[in-house]
Amino acid sequence: MPILINLDVMLARRKMRSNELAEKIGITTANLSILKTGKAKAIRFSTLEAICRELECQPGDIMEFTAGKGEKV
Repeated sequence: MPILINLDVMLARRKMRSNELAEKIGITTANLSILKTGKAKAIRFSTLEAICRELECQPGDIMEFTAGKGEKV
């Protein structure tokens, strides 16, 4: 998948645990784990907004586009 999720990096920078973030933004730790591992097929803007608000970051800080094989950026 050409979209990488760097949520672990931001959590480490903010010295916050996944379960703490999940509780603050109102999602289950299981759903946050799915997002962190890149297995999510979609994310609601309201969830992305809540993550960015709690981690004091921009969406680009937690998501990154990378070109796949044979793709140009």
